[in-house]
Amino acid sequence: MWVGTAELVSAVSNAGGLGIIGAGNAEPEWVRQQIRLTKQLTSKPFGVNIVIFSPFIDEVIKAALEEGVGVVAFGAGSPERYLPRLKPAGVKVMSVVGSVASARLAERLGVDIIIAEGMEAGGEIGEVATMALVPQVVDSVRLPVVAAGGIADGRGLVAALALGAQGVQMGTRFLCSEECIAHPRVKARIINAGDRSTLVTGRRGGSAVRSLENRMTRQLRVLEKAGASREELDLLERGRTRLGLVEGDVDEGWLIAGQSAGLIKEIKPVKAIIDDVITEAEAIIKTMGKRVSR
Repeated sequence: MWVGTAELVSAVSNAGGLGIIGAGNAEPEWVRQQIRLTKQLTSKPFGVNIVIFSPFIDEVIKAALEEGVGVVAFGAGSPERYLPRLKPAGVKVMSVVGSVASARLAERLGVDIIIAEGMEAGGEIGEVATMALVPQVVDSVRLPVVAAGGIADGRGLVAALALGAQGVQMGTRFLCSEECIAHPRVKARIINAGDRSTLVTGRRGGSAVRSLENRMTRQLRVLEKAGASREELDLLERGRTRLGLVEGDVDEGWLIAGQSAGLIKEIKPVKAIIDDVITEAEAIIKTMGKRVSR
C-alpha cells in the first residue's frame, strides 16, 4: 500500500517477476495513473492488488478493467462479489488466504491462483505460519499455490517449492530496493531489524496487523489491553500507513513489514535482488541431494 508504485512494479516485472501495484485504499485515479505509468516503464505482465476493505473498490476494479490490467490480486477478504466482472474479461484472479478453509472457498468461487500467506507476513495476517500453511493448502486445492510470509531470499524460495508451492510472493524484501519509494528512514529501520523487531496489533479486534514496533504500535497495544473499541482504534490507525512508509515518520506511522525484515541487510536494485534469490536457490537445489542422502 502506497509504496507498490509503478517504479517498483515495472522493475520487478522487467527483472522476471510479476510486479503488483498496491492499490490499498487509494482513490481510483491514483491507481489508474499508476497503471498507465507502469505500462510506460514495462511491456511485461503486471497486476494490481486490491484490498476488500477499500472504500473505492468498485471504482478501482473499473479502472483496472478499463486500463486492461491482466492480473488482479485480492487481499483481506473474499473476492466473490467481484469475480463476475473480472473473469469474463479474461483477468487472472489471485486470492490471498490465511487458512485451508479460505483456500477451498476461493477455489470454489473460481479464482485462478491461491496465495497462501503465513502469519510471518507484514500487514493483515492470519494465525497459521507459512511452513505449516502452505503444504496444507497445496494438499487441499488443485490450483497453483504461491507461498507468502517470511520469504526474502533463495532459501525461502527453495523451502516454498519443497512445500509444493509454484512460486513465492515477497513484499518486505522489495521495500529495501532502490526502486521502492519507501522513505529512507523506513528502509534503515528494516536493515537494522532483528528477528523480534515486528509485533502484531489488532488481534482482539479481529484485524491483526504485523509491522515494525514503534511508539504508535506500543500505544495501540496499551489501548487494546485497556479494552478500547474498534472505532477508537480505527481513529488512531487512520492515515498511518502513508505517514510511515512514504513520509518517514518512524515513530507515529505504520511501518508495515514482515518477520523477514531480520534477513534484510542492504538496499539493492530490484534486478539484483531477484538475481540473487534465483542464484542462491539454484545452488541450494544442486546440493540438496547430498544433504539428504544416506
